[in-house]
Amino acid sequence: MTDILRLLPLLDADGPTQMAADDALLHSASTGVASMRFYTWRPATLSLGYFQPAAARLVDPLLAAMPWVRRPSGGGAIVHHHELTYAIALPAGERWQPRGQSWLCRMHHLIVEVLQQHRVPTDTGTCGVERRLGDFLCFEHHTPGDVLIGEHKIVGSAQRRYRGATLQHGSILLAQSEFTPALPGLLELAQVDLSPELLAGEIVDQLQRQTNWDIKADEWSQREKEHLQAQRDERFTQLAWNERR
Repeated sequence: MTDILRLLPLLDADGPTQMAADDALLHSASTGVASMRFYTWRPATLSLGYFQPAAARLVDPLLAAMPWVRRPSGGGAIVHHHELTYAIALPAGERWQPRGQSWLCRMHHLIVEVLQQHRVPTDTGTCGVERRLGDFLCFEHHTPGDVLIGEHKIVGSAQRRYRGATLQHGSILLAQSEFTPALPGLLELAQVDLSPELLAGEIVDQLQRQTNWDIKADEWSQREKEHLQAQRDERFTQLAWNERR
């Protein structure tokens, strides 16, 4: 039997909507439905990792001025501006999550292969060295498996699990943001200007080749739309969620 992965339309929306959408996909995955999507953020938004204190964003005046949301996944804060975010939600079980295989590593290696087609000199940080260049931003914390260009991290991912299902979402820096001038992207580091649509399509093609999954374009179900709206309104726009730490 061929495994089917739904591919949902690229969505450009605000932070609460994007986080609620990922939560909807995770809940669908817990019922056996595998999905993938790509998205961009409008306006530019700061997302905090689940365990980060909300007050930490106020230290940097550039970050303090941004709209912000708390992610349901861990890790450091990310400025979502000139970047592409992916999310993949996989049901429990060996078919989708083989034992001993890390989807963080698989997706990062896959993205490296796509970028190398554009002559981007990427590396997956397999040397085992962890580097902290800062205590707050995800892209200033290098961990083994992150995608690097030289000394700079350009792809980072995080996960959340629910009833055996896994949501993994990650950010690909396409260009430097004025909110994080110390973090260059693909444009500055490799002089490669990729559109979100082009990069998303190439990642899907590479995933298809590596998994042999049947990846089918699909739309949000009515149940998912209702879940998304409820979570956006009741959780991700609420101070009780965003300022919980």
